[in-house]
Parts: sequence; C-alpha cells; structure tokens
Amino acid sequence: MNDLKKQMDEGKLLPGDRLSSVVDLATQYNVGRSTIREALSALKAMGLLNIKQGGGTFVKAPQVDPVHPMQEYADLWEGRASSLRHVLEVRRVLETGCASLAALHRTNADLAVFRKLLADMEQSNDEHFIEQTDVKFHQQIAAATHNPLLRDLMESLSNKLHESMKDMRALWFYAERSSAQRLLQEHMRIYEAIEQQDAKEATARMELHISKVEQVLNEKKAGDHHLT
Repeated sequence: MNDLKKQMDEGKLLPGDRLSSVVDLATQYNVGRSTIREALSALKAMGLLNIKQGGGTFVKAPQVDPVHPMQEYADLWEGRASSLRHVLEVRRVLETGCASLAALHRTNADLAVFRKLLADMEQSNDEHFIEQTDVKFHQQIAAATHNPLLRDLMESLSNKLHESMKDMRALWFYAERSSAQRLLQEHMRIYEAIEQQDAKEATARMELHISKVEQVLNEKKAGDHHLT
C-alpha cells in the first residue's frame, strides 16, 4: 500500500490510471492476493482509488481537504442512519437466534455452501459481488437452521439487506479501522462456531458482528465523530 501511495504522491500514478490486476500486483510485490485486496480497500477508503464493478481499479484525484468517512452520506445520512438502526435491531434479534440454531442443526451440505461463499468473498475484487455474497452468507445461516419460517423471514429481509449492506460494510470498516480481509475473518469465525456446533459461541460472534455497526451508529447519533 505504501509503495502505491508513494507512486501517486510522486506523480508516477496519475488520476485515471488503471492499476494492474490483483493477481499481477500480488506477483509484483510477492505477497498474497488477500494482502493486495486489503491494501486496495484501504486506499479506496482514503479516497485514492475508484474500484469499478467489473471494470478495474483506477487512481482518483486526491482530495484537497480530508473527508470524514461519513461525509459521503451528507444530508441524507440522518434518514439512512435511522433506517439502518431499524434493520440492525431486527438482525440482532433474528440472526443471533439463527446462528445458535444453525450451530445445532447444520449439515455437511450446509457447511459446503458456507465454504463456497467464504471462498467467493476472499477471491473476488468486485465490491458489489462481495456485498451480494455477504447477504447470501447471512441467508445461509437462516437456511442452516432447517426451520422454514426463519428461512422465509430472512428471505423477506433480502431487499432491505441489499439496500443497507453497503452502508453497513462502510460503518464496519470505520469501526474496525480495517478492511475487507478483517471482515472476511469475522465471517469465518462465525462459520467456525457453526461448524463446531457451538451454539453459544455462534450467538456471541454474531452479536459482536452486528454490535460493531450499531456502536458506530449510536456514537454518531451522540455526536462523537472521533472514535478511538
């Protein structure tokens, strides 16, 4: 990440320039693809890169003044934050229970689906695709309960989850001051608890996963824009 940023600062990479693929960058720097994705996510969060769905990664013009991570939501943020809070309240009630039951009732076939979704999230550099896969991961937790009512409830939330996932992911990254790799690891920890059939741990990990976003919303509402 430091080398790419240095090239931008020195004018070797100019606004509009397209970066090499994740595979090529991993080879160039002799690191894993996940390390490259994490670096690109961090540079994107800094406003230095534009990652286009299916179109590559491009250098953006540097911003003159630092922009707060929530600034992009501007005047619409308050309404969106309220809607997000409502979705999170439902998710807290529904998904912690689903995680517990999934740990008790999951099958080997369920585990195979989880592994495929996690692999897709790890290997893709398409943020829109990753958001969709994130939603599918949470829906699969409900499916793994083998309770059709819970599965249907999660599916009924699908549109709301799709609409709010981008905001939730941005808030999660801000809360963790981290990137996609860290979020992937959190999904993997939830999966591991389900795989081990540890209902208590699955509940706790899902609770933590949701509470991080909720914490940022609550602190923003209180006017704290300087999280530590």
